[in-house]
Amino acid sequence: MSERIEAEWLEAAPARAVTGMLEAAGFQAWFVGGCVRNALLGAPVSDLDLTTDARPERVVELARDAGLKPVPTGIDHGTVTVVAHGTPIEVTTFRRDVDTDGRRATVAFSDDIAEDAARRDFTMNALYADARGHVADPLGVGQADLAARRLSFIGDPHERIREDYLRILRFFRFHAWYGAPEGGIDPDGLAACAELAEGIGGLSRERVGAEMLKLMAADDPAPAVASMAMSGVLMRVLPGGASDPLSVLVHVEEEAGLDPDPIRRLALVGGDEVAERLRLSRAQAGALQALRDAQEAGWGPGELGYRLGRARALDVLALNAALSGREIDPVSRETALVGAAAALPVKAADLMPDFSGPALGEKLREIEARWIASGFTLERAELLS
Repeated sequence: MSERIEAEWLEAAPARAVTGMLEAAGFQAWFVGGCVRNALLGAPVSDLDLTTDARPERVVELARDAGLKPVPTGIDHGTVTVVAHGTPIEVTTFRRDVDTDGRRATVAFSDDIAEDAARRDFTMNALYADARGHVADPLGVGQADLAARRLSFIGDPHERIREDYLRILRFFRFHAWYGAPEGGIDPDGLAACAELAEGIGGLSRERVGAEMLKLMAADDPAPAVASMAMSGVLMRVLPGGASDPLSVLVHVEEEAGLDPDPIRRLALVGGDEVAERLRLSRAQAGALQALRDAQEAGWGPGELGYRLGRARALDVLALNAALSGREIDPVSRETALVGAAAALPVKAADLMPDFSGPALGEKLREIEARWIASGFTLERAELLS
């Protein structure tokens, strides 16, 4: 152990309660994966994962005896979620793979942290920290790879991917989030992803969609998505999708002060049946379709703001700017914001009883069109005269 992490979550009551419960009974307690990696990088930590040599049934007993709440979320695979002070912490027994089919693994419990590390995906994810923050690197390469922002599979990339084909998409997602841009993507890992890309077809669309949304939420996913396209992975996930304009969109977003938005970026990358292939939620699918419809409608900036609201209007302006290779025009942006704040001063009731039924709707649309064309300047009396 050559390094120590310092983090608020490590000193907080939930972490102390669960590690203390295990260590008091003579078991090991190691935080592992994302919480350790992100703590070493100084990045936010959202979930806490512990691993131990205690068997899952024993973890349940210890949690109950300590007055904590055990939830057997994946007990057959060694995982018990222990809720301590309102915080869920996943506690998983050391494991080694016995058999895999590319989607799920048959595991055996282990007492060896090195065996547990060897079955993980990337070297930077095989770092452990004890309750006092001391870091363990059982494979001997994880700390160096993380310091260099070098994403590497553990051992043979082909073997790791055959254990779970979702690791192909995780490879690109983790490179986008944690890889060093100047270092490029690992060539051995990329070659293995290209050779085994057909295995993506056996994954559930929910899992694929979750990975793609996380990838597209990175600050700059463009290099990773370009590598996906080059390796043939992108066409497996989004047939007809294009990676080329994404780097321009990221630049446009930065200049415009827009936060990363996976739906905006998916709208640009495009492809066939995106919502269905990625099993997007109803809200996500609706937002994606709204962006595409707005682009096809050809509305001006003011009408974009009026019909879509501020956020989605700026999304469309960013998409159009990226496709034309330029930044968002300041005047167009301001016009869109004006439209987003505007409210049609004429209501249907103002036109009755002179108009009713389809004629009423047609007249209201005609008034709305004149009002939009005026730059939202015509007032109620002018629109009704």
